Amino acid sequence: MDPRVAAVLSLIETRPDIDVHALAVSANLSRSRLRHLFRTETSQPLCRHLKHRRLTHAALALRTTFLSIKQVSAATGFRDVHHFIREFRKTFGSPPGAYRRAAISDTK
Repeated sequence: MDPRVAAVLSLIETRPDIDVHALAVSANLSRSRLRHLFRTETSQPLCRHLKHRRLTHAALALRTTFLSIKQVSAATGFRDVHHFIREFRKTFGSPPGAYRRAAISDTK
């Protein structure tokens, strides 16, 4: 794997709130070149991977912290909480609040 893509993958894991521009700067590539290289190396679009990792981090935060949904949304890189809720529901089948309640009831 290209070391720049590996570095980008590592950065996404540690900073789910990072945007594509910052990822491109960190890899010393243009955004379009990074997107192309990422897709070539991983067979997945960069934006799709980034969104998936953000939502995975958000689900973990909802299960393990007392942050509000708005705080979780911001911490995982979503600028609009309503967009976050829609994307979360599409991915996990329920809105963040219901997901958190279900996770809490599962631990009791």
